[in-house]
Amino acid sequence: MYCCVPKPPWFTHAVRFVLTAGLCALALTPAPARAEKFNLVYARQYAETDSRLDYPVRLLELALKKAGADYNIQSDARSMSQDASLKRLAEGGSVNVVWTMTSKQREQELLPIRIPLDKGLFGYRIAFVRQQDRNALAKVKTLADMRRFAAGQGHDWPDTQILQGNGLNVVTAPAFDGLFNMLRAGRFDYFPRSVLEIWDEEEQAGAQQLVVDDKIVLHYPAAIYYFVNKKDRALASALERGLNKAIADGSFDTLFYERYGEPIKRANLRQRSAIALKNPLLPPETPLSRKALWLDINALPK
Repeated sequence: MYCCVPKPPWFTHAVRFVLTAGLCALALTPAPARAEKFNLVYARQYAETDSRLDYPVRLLELALKKAGADYNIQSDARSMSQDASLKRLAEGGSVNVVWTMTSKQREQELLPIRIPLDKGLFGYRIAFVRQQDRNALAKVKTLADMRRFAAGQGHDWPDTQILQGNGLNVVTAPAFDGLFNMLRAGRFDYFPRSVLEIWDEEEQAGAQQLVVDDKIVLHYPAAIYYFVNKKDRALASALERGLNKAIADGSFDTLFYERYGEPIKRANLRQRSAIALKNPLLPPETPLSRKALWLDINALPK
């Protein structure tokens, strides 16, 4: 049979003190930080199933995962031109992220995340030409030689201003698909495209009896960035943080070369005559000195 042993007064006070201190400690312990939640709607020029959307969307997902954010990503219901998508983004409309080539004007109107998705390769341009004129650019060695030919470009593309700023003749069109028809019809001589996108368009071009020129490459410093609305600083910060983490742990390069390793090899850049152009639209804030962000073409095998 057990009996109850009286407790000294100090014991009761000690128990109360421990319980009170424990409750205070629980009250002062900060709650776990909630993951940021982003509902992203991106603008697109192409059909939702177009392979050209694959890499930038997957990189967007990678950046947000690395930033520890919760997210939902979807495309805008309708395709739209570059001008329309940038205007909608600046106005805070249905679109809240766009990826496109940077320029001084775009960085004034929008908030750039200055990490080039393309490692600078959108500034390396090879061209579609008519099949019967596949050797038309064979003797081009200088910028002066190039000025004898007319290029085709979109009317709202920064590339148009860059080519014109270097004294090249440019014929423009409002619709991307129309440029293939115009080249076939002889409205201009060549249609320069980034080495990262031209192979995705080869089938479409082939239907118009167009082929990829294998003689020259135009090059100017350029970068494709993610852009967000100027007020959307939380999203910009998350994307920048996530992209930098992906660069540091190698997952950025893994995704990039998984998607573009073969197209870069096919472009055979070091075997082409290179025509260097200036980019008058390039903002001074472009991080050209951060070598990890850019692909060194000279390091590619010949």
